[in-house]
Amino acid sequence: MKKGVLGILGILVLFILFFLFQSAPIDPAAYAPLKGPELAGVLAPNHLLQQAELLAQGKINGPEEVALDSQGRVYGGTQDGKIIRLLPDGKLEVFAETQGRPLGLQFDRNENLIVCDAYKGLLSIAPQGTIKVLATSAEGGPFKFTDALDISSEGIIYFTDASSKYRQDEYLYDLLEAKPYGRFMSYDPATGQVKVLMKNLYFANGVALSPREDFVLVNETYRYRIIRYWLKGPKTGTHEVFLDNLPGFPDNISGNRKGTFWLALFTVRNEAVDTLHPYPFLKAQMSKLPKAFWPKPKPYGFVLALDENGRITRSLHEPTGKHLKEITSAREYGGDLYLGSLHNDRIGKYKLPG
Repeated sequence: MKKGVLGILGILVLFILFFLFQSAPIDPAAYAPLKGPELAGVLAPNHLLQQAELLAQGKINGPEEVALDSQGRVYGGTQDGKIIRLLPDGKLEVFAETQGRPLGLQFDRNENLIVCDAYKGLLSIAPQGTIKVLATSAEGGPFKFTDALDISSEGIIYFTDASSKYRQDEYLYDLLEAKPYGRFMSYDPATGQVKVLMKNLYFANGVALSPREDFVLVNETYRYRIIRYWLKGPKTGTHEVFLDNLPGFPDNISGNRKGTFWLALFTVRNEAVDTLHPYPFLKAQMSKLPKAFWPKPKPYGFVLALDENGRITRSLHEPTGKHLKEITSAREYGGDLYLGSLHNDRIGKYKLPG
C-alpha cells in the first residue's frame, strides 16, 4: 500500500517537473494594470441592449464587424472565411469568400468593400464580389493579424495589424505575453503605398477618424486604452493617450462623423487576468495549459459612447450576455446601432433615441 502511494507521488513529482521545465509558447513580460473603474455613474449597468433586434440569429457565425451598403444590405464576415450579406427581406447570401478570417469591413466611395482579413491582409471586394489584394506587408514586415480600418473622405485607408507575432487564433497568447507587437498604418489607393504611422502598440485594434479628420483613434486592447494620432494641425504625426483605464477590453471603435464615437468592449475586465499580469513565470505556466483551463471572459454586452474630448457620455449594457455578448463592433447607420460579435451567432440592431 505504502509503496503504491509513493509510486503515485513519484509519478506526480515527475509530471510536475516535466511541466515546469517544458518550454512555454510565449515569452511574457510583467505588467501591472491599474485597478479598473467602478461600474457606476455613466458606467452603471443597465439593460438597454436587451431591447436590440436580433438579425440573422442562429444563421451567422461570428460577424466580428458589420457594414451596410447604399441599398441598406447588411454585411458581416464569418469564422469560416465568408462575407455574408443580409437582404432587407431577411434572406442571407454569400457575397464573397476570402479563405481567411474577415474582420474589419467598410465601404469606400466607389462601393468597394474594404476588408481587413486577419490572414489575407488588406483586401478590396468589388460590388460583383471580385477580390483584390491591396497590401500584405509594410516596411518588409508581413501582416500577421490585419484587424480594423476606417476610410477618409480622400480615400486613404487607415488600418491596424494587431500583432506582428501572433495570428488571429493565437490572440490569447498576445494577451498573456503583454508585449507591443501592433502597428497602425495607412494605405493610399492612388499609389498603393503603405505607411507605418505607429509601432509598438499593445494589440492594435479598432480605428476611427474624427469628424474633421484631424485625428484618428486607435484602440490598444490589452492596455485598456485608446490612442489619438494627429493627422493635421501643430501636433501632426504625434500621438497621445485619448482615454485610459477602460472598464473592459476595447475592440472596434467607429465614429458617426457628428462628434460621437462608439466603442465596443469585448467584455468587462477580468480580475484573474489583471492579477496574473505582474507575474511572467505564472503566465508562462498558464500558456502551457489547454485554453479550456484559462480564465474565461464573462458573457456581457457592453458599448460606450465617447465625445471628441475622450469623455464617456453614455453606456449600453447587456449584463446577462444572453441576448448579446462579446460585442466587437458598434457602428451607427440611419439612427440604428449595428452590433457585431467575434463568436456570437447574431447581429444586434439597437434603435438610438431621437
